[in-house]
Amino acid sequence: MASAKVAHVNGNGLRGLLDPHLSSERFSDIPSAIDIPVQGGLDAEEAVEVDLEDLFEDPTELCTLLENEGAARSFWMLIALAYAKQHKIDHAIEMLTKGLGAMSKGGPKEKLSILSCLCWLYLWKSREAPRLIPEGTLVSEARTKDYYLQASTATLNEASRINPSFPPLFLARGVLYLLRASLQPPAKSVGTGPVDQSERVDNLRQAAKCFEDALRVSGGKNMMAVLGKSRAQFSLGRYSDALEGYQEVLEKMPGLTDPDPRIGAGCCFWQLGFKDDAKIAWDRALEINPNSRIANILLGLYYLNSSSSFNTSDPKFAALYKKAMTQYTQKAFKLDKDMPLTCSTFGGYFLSRKAMPTVESLARKAIELTDVNAIASDGWYLLARKEHLSDDVSRASDFYRKADEARGGGDRGYLPAKFGIAQLQVLLNDVDGAKFRLEKIIQHSKNIEAMVLLGTLHAEDVFANQAGGVKEDKSLESKKAIALLEAVRLAWKDPKKNAAPDASVLLNLARLYESDQPEKSLACLQQVEGMEIDQIPEEVRPQDTEDEITLMNLLREHLPPQLLNNMGCFQYQAEKYELSRGMFQTALNACVKYAERGEASDTDGLVTTISFNLARTYEADNMLDEAKQVYEGLLERHGDYTEANARLACISLRQNPSDDGPKRIAKLMQAESMNLEVRGLYGWFLSKSKKRSLNIAEDPEQRHYKHTLQNHDKHDRYSLTGMGNIYLLTAREMRRETDSDKEKRRNMYGRAVEFFDKALQLDPRNAYAAQGIAIALVEDRKEYGPAVQMFTKVRDSVKDSSVLVNLGHLYAELKQYSRAIENYEAALSKDRSKDPQILACLGRVWLLKGKQDKSLAAMKSSLEYSEKAHELAKDQVHFKFNIAFVQMQIAQLIYTLAEPQRTLDDVQSAAQGLDEAIESLSIIAQAKNPPYPKNEIEQRANMGRNTIRRQLERAVQSQREYEEKNAAKLQQAREIRQAEIERRAEQKRKAEEVAAEQKRRIAEERHGMQEAARELAAQRQEEERKKDEQDYTTDEETGERIKRKKRAAGGKRKKKADDDIVTDGEGTGTEANDRPRKSKTKGAAGTSDDDSVAPKKRRKLERKNVSRAEKSKYKSSEIVVESDSDEEAEQIDGGAKLNGTSPRASPEVQASPMQLDEKANGAEIDEDDEDAEPTAMRRPQRSSRKKITRAIGSDSDDDDEDGGVGIPGVNGDAEVLAPDQDEKMEDVGDDDE
Repeated sequence: MASAKVAHVNGNGLRGLLDPHLSSERFSDIPSAIDIPVQGGLDAEEAVEVDLEDLFEDPTELCTLLENEGAARSFWMLIALAYAKQHKIDHAIEMLTKGLGAMSKGGPKEKLSILSCLCWLYLWKSREAPRLIPEGTLVSEARTKDYYLQASTATLNEASRINPSFPPLFLARGVLYLLRASLQPPAKSVGTGPVDQSERVDNLRQAAKCFEDALRVSGGKNMMAVLGKSRAQFSLGRYSDALEGYQEVLEKMPGLTDPDPRIGAGCCFWQLGFKDDAKIAWDRALEINPNSRIANILLGLYYLNSSSSFNTSDPKFAALYKKAMTQYTQKAFKLDKDMPLTCSTFGGYFLSRKAMPTVESLARKAIELTDVNAIASDGWYLLARKEHLSDDVSRASDFYRKADEARGGGDRGYLPAKFGIAQLQVLLNDVDGAKFRLEKIIQHSKNIEAMVLLGTLHAEDVFANQAGGVKEDKSLESKKAIALLEAVRLAWKDPKKNAAPDASVLLNLARLYESDQPEKSLACLQQVEGMEIDQIPEEVRPQDTEDEITLMNLLREHLPPQLLNNMGCFQYQAEKYELSRGMFQTALNACVKYAERGEASDTDGLVTTISFNLARTYEADNMLDEAKQVYEGLLERHGDYTEANARLACISLRQNPSDDGPKRIAKLMQAESMNLEVRGLYGWFLSKSKKRSLNIAEDPEQRHYKHTLQNHDKHDRYSLTGMGNIYLLTAREMRRETDSDKEKRRNMYGRAVEFFDKALQLDPRNAYAAQGIAIALVEDRKEYGPAVQMFTKVRDSVKDSSVLVNLGHLYAELKQYSRAIENYEAALSKDRSKDPQILACLGRVWLLKGKQDKSLAAMKSSLEYSEKAHELAKDQVHFKFNIAFVQMQIAQLIYTLAEPQRTLDDVQSAAQGLDEAIESLSIIAQAKNPPYPKNEIEQRANMGRNTIRRQLERAVQSQREYEEKNAAKLQQAREIRQAEIERRAEQKRKAEEVAAEQKRRIAEERHGMQEAARELAAQRQEEERKKDEQDYTTDEETGERIKRKKRAAGGKRKKKADDDIVTDGEGTGTEANDRPRKSKTKGAAGTSDDDSVAPKKRRKLERKNVSRAEKSKYKSSEIVVESDSDEEAEQIDGGAKLNGTSPRASPEVQASPMQLDEKANGAEIDEDDEDAEPTAMRRPQRSSRKKITRAIGSDSDDDDEDGGVGIPGVNGDAEVLAPDQDEKMEDVGDDDE
């Protein structure tokens, strides 16, 4: 019996030996004690009792006993398993090893079970052994996982040589392959398939094959083999197949808890993305076994993962994190302090608490005791983070590398470890290496942290180049940085990624957008502002403030003043001066609160900068007194503030351009002659106040810039641009009559371009220098295309109306008049709305557009703008000439237009304008400085006085005749059109009247039908009341209403005679019906001894063979009259039957369904003799078929006094249908029964 028990344990129970923490249930078949027979004893049954629950610490004595007594192998195995039950695996292995030696003289099959058991024990030891050789241990003495796997392999091979088809060996071989695969990392490169093609995969496939063999041998009953196969498929990434296996085990063995297939099913659900289903499976496992350390730690990981969906400041995060660590992870740790997964999870918690010694010990346990590569990787990562925080870069880098390699390294690996290596490279100033590593990370996974770091590195390159003296082209780095950081910003909006916004990303984007896209930069800063406002504690938020603007300003006072200052600067650049001013004022208030909280180190510097910006806003908004007050306040605190002095000088120049302004500018220049900003301001002052001269050497502005470049800074960009402008203006004014003059003029333009080009080399963003080159290209070489491109780029950088005016000039030269008008009007909308030059340019472009399109409206617009320009500068003769010129052009255009394209008013207005133009030209010709030679102006006036005036006179006459003729045609067309409109209106009116009349008729018909239905209903109610009075009477004894009893006329008769009555009109029946009866009233189908016809009497008929539902459907309120003869009834009845269908009603007597529903079933009985007893109503037999028929009015001479046509009834009576009704009735034919 003992041998059988061991075989059971070997076959199934030892599969559970892979778990180093076994429950006693796995060894429940191990007895508490055994008796070992003694050889040669006095008593044949003498034996030595061995207590298996209290074994010796040294199994040598037991081994000696078993060898001396020649004990069977079952005793060796029982004692070994008893040691294993007490978790003394080394003693168990020693017992089995010596047992093999004792069995050496026996047959090979004796060794087979011992070898199989020994193999399982080696596999068990492999689970407990460390992965790596412990420090201080010799290699020859180290007992690692690999050592025990080799021993297990040797034992398994020896057993296989004895019997390769021994069933337990298939299971052991599969587990061996699984453990081998767990020690091998995945492939470093990602293949094209779903899994890697490495030695690890080969081992997993071999394991799956072994489990299939075990399952085949057992006939599909070995559930441990199914679990092993599912484990192999899980490791291969076939999670659906693995889940099916675990579910199969649960279906066949629902009580199995060690091992628990619910754990594996939950892991499959997790990998398939059904994490809630995984939680359900693990909850069920924990419900069955509350001390399951695996279920506890897996549920802890579930809640840790759930907490990652919330920000760390969210209360939900704290609740989930606490539940994960205290309720589940801590319990799992208490159940087993050496479980690798629990150690790695708890290590992360202690890392956040900065408990570095505890992190070290837990990470080492996770690395040494696990047989899962991912857990070992987590342990190395914990060590790397610990060393990283301790600034031990070398050890941290080594641990990061090991963590990455444990998960495959290369293209696979562990992403956090790769990111950690990149961080270390940044610390070591290996920026290029960090960029390369981060780019590889982003290629394989769009990791947000990697994109942030890489984008920040590219942005720092751009910022460093901007701050450096030598300018390099960093546009590519800027584009990369913007693309990466914008991708991160977009990821914040994805609820699946659950990424929290980062202020540093937005601030870097704001700096990158600052030069080219200031509106985007402002949007980034506003988003940062919103994040900062959300973080303001509730206790400091203002209360009882309803105004949103006031509330926002109060909240902004709790924000960093640097942020508010930057936002105000961008609003200033966007010319939103009121918003900018409010932002600067709020920033000053924020400085005060920052100083109170002690958060700002340089409050005075912040206040000074923000105050200067506020004054600039006042100045731009033409609030000069407020600006002066702020500047003077700054000078009181900082007397050497040169920028404030310079702005005060500019304000004085604007307010007193001829007195105090020039003096203050000169005084500033004298005091700050070495300041390049001041020298630039003085050069601008000279350009505005100097007299024009064609001799450059005598130009004071040129001498000033030359002195600056020679004695202060030869690379001063303002001076270089100013010199280019001087040469450009000089070249424009030079003569160009001869070739020599043209050559000198071209050389002067060349000198201007040289200065502009030098300024652009020093500052590629110098828009004013670029604009100067574009002007030179247009004026000297007529290169409009390149000039348009340059002006377009300049317009995006320089917010000045001069750029728009130059673009208007260019488009006018290119004959793109619409775009020219657009740019001129944009220049007018800025600060030059009353500039007569721009208005004159608009008048010129509208004139050219009118001539091109032959548009009178465009000519009128040109005249309008020319008049506006003259209004603003009435002393300028050339503006008046422009008006006269446009008026003459309008007159000429009017003459050339066809009559349909003009009106008489237009021609007369043009004639009037021509007269004004002639008069204006005469006055302009007498002016002191006319815009053109006097004789040319007089010739133009004479042409208008003679030729054009006569043309207009003829045009007036022809236009008047055309419009008179056209007016008659128009009137006729209007009359025709009006008549057509009236005709259509009349047709519409008539159609509406017809439709209204039709609706009225329909309504009347409907009303009549409803009235008839109501009358029929009232009649039916009255008949039913009379019927009740006739059928019911009052009981003399009780006073209750009871049904009146019916008495037969001939006395008592048998019931059969009552039932067997004739159902057709042919006079056939039973014997009872053939006997004569004494009755005062007889049916039409009955017989009588007397051939005389009885007088017609009215009686109420009721079809007793009709169901209650049919009674409600077919009703009649007509009077039923008895037929005069049986033959007449038979004749009519036969005629009705020959038709094959029910008779149809004529259209003129049809009634509506509403009427039919209201008809009654019977009629009132009108007896001639009041004392006569009522005749018993005969119960007709049920017809074999039912038909619905309609009665037709007849002109027969046999019609009764009501004018109806009789139709044979069931009992021989005839129902009469009034001619004005369409009654639906049931057709009662011959009874087939």
